[in-house]
Amino acid sequence: MHPYSLSALNADRRSRDLAALGDRPEVDVLVIGGGVTGVGAALDAAARGLRVLLVERHDLAFGTSRWSSKLVHGGLRYLATGNVGIARESAVERGILMTRTAPHLVRAMPQLVPLLPSVGVFEKSLVRTGFFAGDLLRATARTPSSVLPRSRRVSADRAAEMAPAVRREGLRGGLLAYDGQLVDDSRLVVALARTAALRGATVLTRVGAYDVTGGSARLRDELTGEELTVRAKAVVNAAGVWAGQIDPEIRLKPSRGTHLVLSAEALGNPTAALTVPIPGETNRFVFALPAQLGRVYLGLTDEAVEGEIPDVPTAADFEIDFLLDTVNTALGTPLTRDDVLATYSGLRPLLDTGEGSTADLSRNHAVLRSANGVISVVGGKLTTYRKMAQDAVDLAVRESGLEAGPCLTADLPLVGSGPAPGAGPVPRDLPASLTLRYGAESAAVARAGELTPVAEGIDVTRAELAFAVSHEGALDTGDLLDRRTRIGLVPADRERALAAATEALARS
Repeated sequence: MHPYSLSALNADRRSRDLAALGDRPEVDVLVIGGGVTGVGAALDAAARGLRVLLVERHDLAFGTSRWSSKLVHGGLRYLATGNVGIARESAVERGILMTRTAPHLVRAMPQLVPLLPSVGVFEKSLVRTGFFAGDLLRATARTPSSVLPRSRRVSADRAAEMAPAVRREGLRGGLLAYDGQLVDDSRLVVALARTAALRGATVLTRVGAYDVTGGSARLRDELTGEELTVRAKAVVNAAGVWAGQIDPEIRLKPSRGTHLVLSAEALGNPTAALTVPIPGETNRFVFALPAQLGRVYLGLTDEAVEGEIPDVPTAADFEIDFLLDTVNTALGTPLTRDDVLATYSGLRPLLDTGEGSTADLSRNHAVLRSANGVISVVGGKLTTYRKMAQDAVDLAVRESGLEAGPCLTADLPLVGSGPAPGAGPVPRDLPASLTLRYGAESAAVARAGELTPVAEGIDVTRAELAFAVSHEGALDTGDLLDRRTRIGLVPADRERALAAATEALARS
């Protein structure tokens, strides 16, 4: 089979893999959870030569991994709070993504702090010191300045050009720094899953894991209800905020981060992330982040969540007001609720230490082994998923006595990051948005279907939906509109694109 086909996830492959698993229900490593850490662990283990099975009860990137700010943070916030270790780890992992493993998905994003009257000498000095520290982090992580430019001050005219909605009265210029930005967090998860499949991992969505121990699990096909028991030499619980449902010994204190979805036109089509200090805070900001599909994501909050964990979290009214009130301190024309097209919220799987607010809890990750042998990886953040996965697989290999090679993921390019096997020549007239989202696979996507938009004013093509069905494991319209693309973030857009999604599935 051609290497390009080996990375393809689709309904036919799912059926074949389930049948093969029924004939041979033994694996080296069972990974539970199809978020960024889970697929990262599956890739890590498969690249070491192990027989790997990943199961996800819903879809790839169904949970927290699709609700992020789409930032690949360099760890500046953690340096400011004295956590040098996680700050440097974040900077290193950011550099790996931007220069080796996924440069087609992560790009430098300018972050602008406007120097308005509310930013006094003390606040300005704090920001400048922080940005300088960020430059040092970038340098120590060996990320070239050609990839992430150095921070600098810009004039008032340049600040207004990059963030046209900024208040002009009293504007003294801006402080500019750079961080990494994902074109889409879900696309990173899908690329990891397909690269794991290319390396031999079995990746099954709509398959739940029950009665989990360190050596076995009862799996249920959530589409048919059929069940089978698999035996594994190691079990990695990467279920995120649902990790406690797999291993009751895990105690988490989830934190909700909420974003508002705005039209980029409402903010003058900014080219930089408007970074606004939260009044009364010394190390927290609200970000207005330019995003694909002509959107700006405004976030984010940090609110403790009590009780049962919902599949899809929702924003609270006070969070919406807080974000609008904060960003309006830096705008010439205030935003109102009428400008909010949609909201989205994600839950951070923070380890419960028994004290402090969620904003104060460490973003360090933890790899824990329960009494029954299940290995759980919790905490952390999207940027450091690779290191989290490596630590989990290292422990799994060590505790189970598996014979495995070393970790290779720091230098393992994901699908789309380099020449795509079998992709053929890249057509000259591809939409820029297509290349932005698919990198070296753009030509293959273009051949999957028509390059016409799924609906007027939405720069997602019908070919992208077809490719998601044939190569990216999309099984229903929710997979297509809410995760393979982000059309579904705005309900009105979702409704307009629904017919195209339904047609793509029917054609498969």
